Amino acid sequence: MPDSRFYETQPAAQLSEIASLAGVVSYDRAFAQRWVSGVAPLSEACTDDVSFCVGAAHRDELIGTAAGVCLITPDLGDAAPAGCVALVTTWPQAAFAAVAKRLVRPRTSEHGAPAIDPSATLEPDVGLGPGAVIGAGVSIGRGSRIGAGAIIGPGVSIGRECWIGARAVVGFALLGDRVTLHAGAVIGEPGFGAAGGQRGVVDLPQMGRVILQDGVTVGANSCIDRGAFGDTVVGENTKIDNLVQIAHNVIIGRNCVIAAQTGISGSTVVGDGCMFGGQAGVADHITIGAGARIAAAAGVMKDIPAGESWGGTPARPMVRWMRETATLSRLVRRKAGG
Repeated sequence: MPDSRFYETQPAAQLSEIASLAGVVSYDRAFAQRWVSGVAPLSEACTDDVSFCVGAAHRDELIGTAAGVCLITPDLGDAAPAGCVALVTTWPQAAFAAVAKRLVRPRTSEHGAPAIDPSATLEPDVGLGPGAVIGAGVSIGRGSRIGAGAIIGPGVSIGRECWIGARAVVGFALLGDRVTLHAGAVIGEPGFGAAGGQRGVVDLPQMGRVILQDGVTVGANSCIDRGAFGDTVVGENTKIDNLVQIAHNVIIGRNCVIAAQTGISGSTVVGDGCMFGGQAGVADHITIGAGARIAAAAGVMKDIPAGESWGGTPARPMVRWMRETATLSRLVRRKAGG
Protein backbone atom coordinates (compact mmCIF):
# COMPACT_ATOMS: atom_id res chain seq x y z
CA MET A 1 0.00 0.00 0.00
CA PRO A 2 1.43 3.43 -0.90
CA ASP A 3 2.59 5.57 2.03
CA SER A 4 -0.46 7.53 3.25
CA ARG A 5 1.72 10.56 4.00
CA PHE A 6 2.18 10.99 0.27
CA TYR A 7 -0.74 9.22 -1.38
CA GLU A 8 -4.46 9.43 -0.78
CA THR A 9 -6.58 6.32 -1.26
CA GLN A 10 -9.83 6.99 -3.11
CA PRO A 11 -13.16 5.19 -2.52
CA ALA A 12 -13.25 1.55 -3.54
CA ALA A 13 -14.53 0.63 -6.99
CA GLN A 14 -16.51 -2.33 -8.29
CA LEU A 15 -15.05 -4.64 -10.89
CA SER A 16 -17.50 -3.33 -13.48
CA GLU A 17 -16.04 0.19 -13.10
CA ILE A 18 -12.48 -1.14 -13.22
CA ALA A 19 -13.25 -3.02 -16.43
CA SER A 20 -14.74 0.12 -17.95
CA LEU A 21 -11.66 2.19 -17.05
CA ALA A 22 -9.45 -0.51 -18.55
CA GLY A 23 -11.48 -0.68 -21.75
CA VAL A 24 -12.32 -4.35 -21.17
CA VAL A 25 -15.81 -5.51 -22.16
CA SER A 26 -15.42 -9.28 -21.79
CA TYR A 27 -14.89 -10.69 -18.31
CA ASP A 28 -16.50 -13.01 -15.79
CA ARG A 29 -19.72 -11.15 -14.95
CA ALA A 30 -20.22 -13.30 -11.86
CA PHE A 31 -17.61 -11.04 -10.20
CA ALA A 32 -19.03 -7.74 -11.49
CA GLN A 33 -19.90 -6.64 -7.94
CA ARG A 34 -16.44 -7.41 -6.51
CA TRP A 35 -14.89 -4.38 -4.80
CA VAL A 36 -11.25 -3.36 -5.06
CA SER A 37 -9.55 -0.53 -3.21
CA GLY A 38 -5.87 -0.51 -4.13
CA VAL A 39 -3.19 -1.24 -6.69
CA ALA A 40 0.00 -3.25 -6.21
CA PRO A 41 2.62 -5.29 -8.08
CA LEU A 42 1.90 -8.99 -8.49
CA SER A 43 4.19 -10.07 -5.65
CA GLU A 44 2.62 -7.71 -3.10
CA ALA A 45 -1.04 -7.63 -4.13
CA CYS A 46 -3.87 -8.92 -1.98
CA THR A 47 -7.49 -9.73 -2.76
CA ASP A 48 -8.48 -6.06 -2.57
CA ASP A 49 -5.88 -5.00 -5.15
CA VAL A 50 -5.64 -4.63 -8.90
CA SER A 51 -2.35 -5.67 -10.52
CA PHE A 52 -1.09 -6.27 -14.05
CA CYS A 53 1.08 -8.76 -15.94
CA VAL A 54 2.72 -8.40 -19.33
CA GLY A 55 4.03 -11.36 -21.30
CA ALA A 56 4.86 -15.00 -20.67
CA ALA A 57 8.13 -14.12 -18.88
CA HIS A 58 6.06 -13.19 -15.83
CA ARG A 59 3.68 -16.16 -15.93
CA ASP A 60 5.01 -17.67 -12.69
CA GLU A 61 4.47 -14.39 -10.86
CA LEU A 62 0.91 -14.27 -12.12
CA ILE A 63 0.23 -17.85 -11.07
CA GLY A 64 1.41 -17.04 -7.53
CA THR A 65 -0.29 -13.68 -7.08
CA ALA A 66 -2.99 -13.01 -4.49
CA ALA A 67 -4.41 -10.07 -6.46
CA GLY A 68 -8.18 -9.91 -6.70
CA VAL A 69 -8.07 -8.48 -10.22
CA CYS A 70 -5.27 -8.62 -12.77
CA LEU A 71 -4.92 -6.91 -16.14
CA ILE A 72 -3.16 -9.34 -18.45
CA THR A 73 -2.14 -9.83 -22.06
CA PRO A 74 -4.08 -12.36 -24.21
CA ASP A 75 -1.29 -14.97 -24.06
CA LEU A 76 -1.77 -15.23 -20.29
CA GLY A 77 -5.51 -15.82 -20.36
CA ASP A 78 -5.36 -19.21 -18.61
CA ALA A 79 -2.64 -18.40 -16.06
CA ALA A 80 -4.55 -16.31 -13.52
CA PRO A 81 -5.05 -18.25 -10.27
CA ALA A 82 -8.46 -19.19 -8.91
CA GLY A 83 -10.09 -16.21 -7.25
CA CYS A 84 -8.23 -13.67 -9.40
CA VAL A 85 -10.41 -12.08 -12.06
CA ALA A 86 -8.46 -11.73 -15.30
CA LEU A 87 -9.18 -8.67 -17.43
CA VAL A 88 -7.60 -9.38 -20.80
CA THR A 89 -6.32 -6.40 -22.79
CA THR A 90 -3.68 -5.66 -25.38
CA TRP A 91 -2.53 -2.72 -23.24
CA PRO A 92 -2.40 -3.93 -19.59
CA GLN A 93 0.09 -1.29 -18.42
CA ALA A 94 -1.87 1.59 -19.91
CA ALA A 95 -5.07 0.13 -18.46
CA PHE A 96 -3.37 -0.21 -15.07
CA ALA A 97 -2.38 3.47 -15.23
CA ALA A 98 -6.02 4.46 -15.72
CA VAL A 99 -7.14 2.26 -12.82
CA ALA A 100 -4.37 3.53 -10.51
CA LYS A 101 -5.36 7.12 -11.20
CA ARG A 102 -8.89 6.26 -10.03
CA LEU A 103 -7.87 4.46 -6.83
CA VAL A 104 -4.74 6.30 -5.59
CA ARG A 105 -3.84 9.97 -5.90
CA PRO A 106 -0.59 11.71 -4.93
CA ARG A 107 -1.01 14.37 -2.27
CA THR A 108 -0.22 17.83 -3.60
CA SER A 109 -0.34 21.34 -2.19
CA GLU A 110 -3.58 23.12 -2.98
CA HIS A 111 -3.50 26.31 -5.00
CA GLY A 112 -3.91 29.27 -2.69
CA ALA A 113 -2.68 27.35 0.38
CA PRO A 114 -0.47 29.26 2.84
CA ALA A 115 3.27 29.14 2.17
CA ILE A 116 3.82 27.47 5.54
CA ASP A 117 1.02 24.97 6.14
CA PRO A 118 -0.26 25.12 9.73
CA SER A 119 -0.05 21.33 10.03
CA ALA A 120 3.72 21.35 9.42
CA THR A 121 5.97 20.58 12.42
CA LEU A 122 9.19 22.57 12.71
CA GLU A 123 11.56 21.90 15.60
CA PRO A 124 13.46 24.81 17.22
CA ASP A 125 16.09 26.70 15.21
CA VAL A 126 14.72 25.83 11.76
CA GLY A 127 15.54 28.57 9.27
CA LEU A 128 13.31 29.38 6.30
CA GLY A 129 14.56 31.51 3.39
CA PRO A 130 12.36 34.00 1.54
CA GLY A 131 9.69 32.33 -0.56
CA ALA A 132 10.14 28.84 0.88
CA VAL A 133 7.02 26.66 0.71
CA ILE A 134 6.32 24.04 3.39
CA GLY A 135 3.45 21.64 2.65
CA ALA A 136 0.89 19.91 4.84
CA GLY A 137 2.20 17.37 7.33
CA VAL A 138 5.86 18.22 6.75
CA SER A 139 8.29 17.68 9.62
CA ILE A 140 11.68 19.45 9.79
CA GLY A 141 14.28 18.73 12.45
CA ARG A 142 16.22 21.10 14.66
CA GLY A 143 18.88 23.26 13.06
CA SER A 144 17.87 22.59 9.46
CA ARG A 145 17.86 25.38 6.88
CA ILE A 146 15.48 25.68 3.94
CA GLY A 147 16.78 27.99 1.19
CA ALA A 148 15.00 30.74 -0.68
CA GLY A 149 12.28 29.48 -2.99
CA ALA A 150 12.68 25.85 -1.96
CA ILE A 151 9.53 23.73 -2.06
CA ILE A 152 8.93 20.97 0.47
CA GLY A 153 5.92 18.88 -0.54
CA PRO A 154 3.22 17.36 1.67
CA GLY A 155 4.28 14.66 4.10
CA VAL A 156 8.03 15.09 3.62
CA SER A 157 10.24 14.40 6.63
CA ILE A 158 13.57 16.23 6.94
CA GLY A 159 15.97 15.38 9.75
CA ARG A 160 18.19 17.61 11.86
CA GLU A 161 21.02 19.85 10.67
CA CYS A 162 20.02 19.51 7.02
CA TRP A 163 20.60 22.11 4.32
CA ILE A 164 18.07 22.44 1.49
CA GLY A 165 19.42 24.83 -1.14
CA ALA A 166 17.66 27.60 -3.01
CA ARG A 167 14.87 26.44 -5.31
CA ALA A 168 15.37 22.80 -4.45
CA VAL A 169 12.18 20.70 -4.67
CA VAL A 170 11.55 17.80 -2.30
CA GLY A 171 8.49 15.56 -2.45
CA PHE A 172 7.53 11.99 -1.53
CA ALA A 173 10.74 11.73 0.45
CA LEU A 174 12.23 10.95 3.85
CA LEU A 175 15.56 12.63 4.64
CA GLY A 176 17.83 11.69 7.51
CA ASP A 177 20.06 14.01 9.53
CA ARG A 178 22.79 16.20 8.00
CA VAL A 179 21.49 15.80 4.45
CA THR A 180 22.59 18.50 2.00
CA LEU A 181 20.69 19.33 -1.18
CA HIS A 182 22.33 22.02 -3.27
CA ALA A 183 20.47 24.59 -5.33
CA GLY A 184 17.95 23.27 -7.81
CA ALA A 185 18.12 19.63 -6.74
CA VAL A 186 14.85 17.78 -7.37
CA ILE A 187 13.97 14.85 -5.13
CA GLY A 188 10.93 12.61 -5.51
CA GLU A 189 9.52 13.49 -8.92
CA PRO A 190 7.94 10.60 -10.87
CA GLY A 191 10.36 8.12 -12.36
CA PHE A 192 10.37 7.62 -16.12
CA GLY A 193 7.78 4.99 -16.85
CA ALA A 194 5.71 4.88 -20.01
CA ALA A 195 3.78 2.31 -22.01
CA GLY A 196 1.88 2.15 -25.25
CA GLY A 197 -1.88 2.42 -25.10
CA GLN A 198 -4.80 2.49 -27.49
CA ARG A 199 -4.52 6.26 -27.72
CA GLY A 200 -0.74 6.48 -27.68
CA VAL A 201 1.97 6.47 -25.02
CA VAL A 202 0.81 7.02 -21.43
CA ASP A 203 2.66 7.72 -18.18
CA LEU A 204 2.73 4.84 -15.71
CA PRO A 205 1.96 5.50 -12.04
CA GLN A 206 4.88 6.10 -9.68
CA MET A 207 3.73 5.43 -6.12
CA GLY A 208 6.91 4.93 -4.13
CA ARG A 209 9.23 7.20 -2.14
CA VAL A 210 12.81 8.46 -1.95
CA ILE A 211 14.89 7.79 1.16
CA LEU A 212 18.10 9.75 1.69
CA GLN A 213 19.98 8.44 4.71
CA ASP A 214 22.15 10.45 7.12
CA GLY A 215 24.95 12.54 5.66
CA VAL A 216 23.94 12.28 2.00
CA THR A 217 24.92 15.18 -0.28
CA VAL A 218 23.14 15.85 -3.57
CA GLY A 219 24.62 18.35 -6.02
CA ALA A 220 22.98 21.25 -7.82
CA ASN A 221 20.32 20.37 -10.39
CA SER A 222 20.59 16.65 -9.74
CA CYS A 223 17.42 14.54 -9.83
CA ILE A 224 16.48 11.49 -7.78
CA ASP A 225 13.18 9.88 -8.83
CA ARG A 226 10.79 8.23 -6.44
CA GLY A 227 10.12 4.52 -6.73
CA ALA A 228 7.43 3.03 -8.92
CA PHE A 229 6.07 1.01 -5.97
CA GLY A 230 8.98 0.61 -3.57
CA ASP A 231 11.66 3.11 -2.60
CA THR A 232 14.63 4.75 -4.24
CA VAL A 233 17.33 4.70 -1.54
CA VAL A 234 20.65 6.52 -1.17
CA GLY A 235 22.80 5.16 1.65
CA GLU A 236 24.60 7.01 4.44
CA ASN A 237 27.33 9.50 3.56
CA THR A 238 27.05 8.98 -0.20
CA LYS A 239 28.11 12.08 -2.16
CA ILE A 240 26.40 12.95 -5.44
CA ASP A 241 27.77 15.65 -7.75
CA ASN A 242 25.87 18.19 -9.87
CA LEU A 243 23.65 17.14 -12.78
CA VAL A 244 23.31 13.49 -11.80
CA GLN A 245 20.20 11.44 -12.65
CA ILE A 246 19.15 8.56 -10.40
CA ALA A 247 16.08 6.71 -11.63
CA HIS A 248 13.23 4.99 -9.80
CA ASN A 249 13.83 2.05 -7.48
CA VAL A 250 17.62 2.45 -7.55
CA ILE A 251 19.37 1.34 -4.36
CA ILE A 252 22.74 2.99 -3.67
CA GLY A 253 24.90 1.89 -0.76
CA ARG A 254 26.87 3.85 1.82
CA ASN A 255 29.92 6.02 1.13
CA CYS A 256 29.59 6.05 -2.64
CA VAL A 257 30.91 8.90 -4.79
CA ILE A 258 29.08 9.78 -8.01
CA ALA A 259 30.57 12.44 -10.31
CA ALA A 260 28.70 14.92 -12.51
CA GLN A 261 26.41 13.86 -15.35
CA THR A 262 26.29 10.24 -14.29
CA GLY A 263 23.01 8.49 -15.05
CA ILE A 264 21.84 5.38 -13.18
CA SER A 265 18.83 3.63 -14.68
CA GLY A 266 15.90 2.11 -12.82
CA SER A 267 16.13 -0.78 -10.35
CA THR A 268 19.93 -0.83 -10.34
CA VAL A 269 21.62 -1.87 -7.10
CA VAL A 270 24.95 -0.26 -6.15
CA GLY A 271 27.00 -1.63 -3.27
CA ASP A 272 28.83 0.32 -0.56
CA GLY A 273 31.88 2.38 -1.44
CA CYS A 274 31.45 2.49 -5.21
CA MET A 275 32.90 5.30 -7.32
CA PHE A 276 31.57 6.67 -10.61
CA GLY A 277 33.51 8.96 -12.93
CA GLY A 278 31.78 11.80 -14.75
CA GLN A 279 29.22 10.94 -17.43
CA ALA A 280 29.13 7.26 -16.55
CA GLY A 281 25.93 5.55 -17.64
CA VAL A 282 24.35 2.45 -16.10
CA ALA A 283 21.61 0.36 -17.71
CA ASP A 284 18.55 -0.75 -15.73
CA HIS A 285 18.41 -3.77 -13.40
CA ILE A 286 22.20 -3.90 -13.05
CA THR A 287 24.01 -4.97 -9.86
CA ILE A 288 27.33 -3.26 -9.05
CA GLY A 289 29.29 -4.89 -6.27
CA ALA A 290 30.72 -3.08 -3.24
CA GLY A 291 33.88 -1.10 -3.87
CA ALA A 292 33.61 -1.19 -7.66
CA ARG A 293 35.01 1.73 -9.66
CA ILE A 294 33.42 2.94 -12.90
CA ALA A 295 35.55 5.08 -15.22
CA ALA A 296 34.34 8.39 -16.67
CA ALA A 297 32.02 8.03 -19.69
CA ALA A 298 31.76 4.26 -19.19
CA GLY A 299 28.61 2.51 -20.39
CA VAL A 300 27.68 -0.24 -17.93
CA MET A 301 25.43 -2.87 -19.47
CA LYS A 302 25.97 -5.87 -17.21
CA ASP A 303 26.72 -6.67 -13.57
CA ILE A 304 30.09 -5.67 -12.13
CA PRO A 305 31.69 -7.83 -9.41
CA ALA A 306 32.72 -6.25 -6.12
CA GLY A 307 36.02 -4.42 -6.05
CA GLU A 308 36.62 -4.36 -9.80
CA SER A 309 37.46 -1.33 -11.98
CA TRP A 310 35.63 -1.10 -15.31
CA GLY A 311 35.72 1.35 -18.20
CA GLY A 312 34.75 1.78 -21.84
CA THR A 313 31.50 1.27 -23.72
CA PRO A 314 30.26 -1.33 -23.29
CA ALA A 315 32.10 -1.35 -19.98
CA ARG A 316 34.53 -4.19 -19.22
CA PRO A 317 37.37 -4.72 -16.76
CA MET A 318 39.81 -1.81 -16.88
CA VAL A 319 42.93 -3.84 -17.79
CA ARG A 320 41.10 -5.49 -20.67
CA TRP A 321 39.66 -2.18 -21.88
CA MET A 322 43.07 -0.47 -21.84
CA ARG A 323 44.72 -3.41 -23.60
CA GLU A 324 42.04 -3.45 -26.32
CA THR A 325 42.29 0.33 -26.74
CA ALA A 326 46.08 0.14 -27.07
CA THR A 327 45.86 -2.73 -29.57
CA LEU A 328 43.33 -0.86 -31.69
CA SER A 329 45.53 2.24 -31.63
CA ARG A 330 48.53 0.22 -32.87
CA LEU A 331 46.46 -1.33 -35.67
CA VAL A 332 45.24 2.09 -36.78
CA ARG A 333 48.81 3.45 -36.84
CA ARG A 334 50.06 0.46 -38.85
CA LYS A 335 47.22 0.85 -41.32
CA ALA A 336 47.92 4.55 -41.69
CA GLY A 337 51.66 3.90 -42.14
CA GLY A 338 50.99 1.24 -44.73
